Amino acid sequence: MSQEVDGHKMNPSKRKFLIAATSAVGGVAAAAVVIPMVLSMQPSQRAKAAGAPVEVDISKVEPGMLLTVEWRGKPVWIVNRTKEMLAKLPTIDGMLTDPKSEQPQQPAYCTNSTRSIKPEYLVAVGICTHLGCSPTFRPEVGAADLGGDWPGGFFCPCHGSRFDLAARVFKNVPAPTNLVIPPHQYLSDAKLLIGVDAKGA
Repeated sequence: MSQEVDGHKMNPSKRKFLIAATSAVGGVAAAAVVIPMVLSMQPSQRAKAAGAPVEVDISKVEPGMLLTVEWRGKPVWIVNRTKEMLAKLPTIDGMLTDPKSEQPQQPAYCTNSTRSIKPEYLVAVGICTHLGCSPTFRPEVGAADLGGDWPGGFFCPCHGSRFDLAARVFKNVPAPTNLVIPPHQYLSDAKLLIGVDAKGA
């Protein structure tokens, strides 16, 4: 039923429709402004890659295998060391520059004989501490091209630096320090988080 306002006939149902339609259009417009603004405040994919922690599934990393992931634009190695690899580590301390990891190249919880949280898993930044090359994984023992007494580890082809399977540097090579161990923690037996530890470092 029409109503008369200031000499004009008004249809109440038409008026309600116009109010509802205007409100809906206004809501859509507000969302169109607010959503991009909120999204712009979140870190970009590049920013996340630059510093965000990286979660890694290690369930398929077999003993003796190396997995490489990227964190902060750097390669990070995850090596599942065999019992034989672990047994070899203490026997070569005399060949190493810093066998006790006295230089602060690792979090405090990795200042131990295996430089790790779990003995079987080495987590290390795969960048040589000499000039930033990326060493290769050479796990085989006794490699003739590495001197014959090679116990297995990492070899940097750029300038000949060598590291053992705890990422500790050998004596008489250009690299001055052990490889860096990044902050990390285990979320479960199968999940590793690189870039943050339980204390939030």
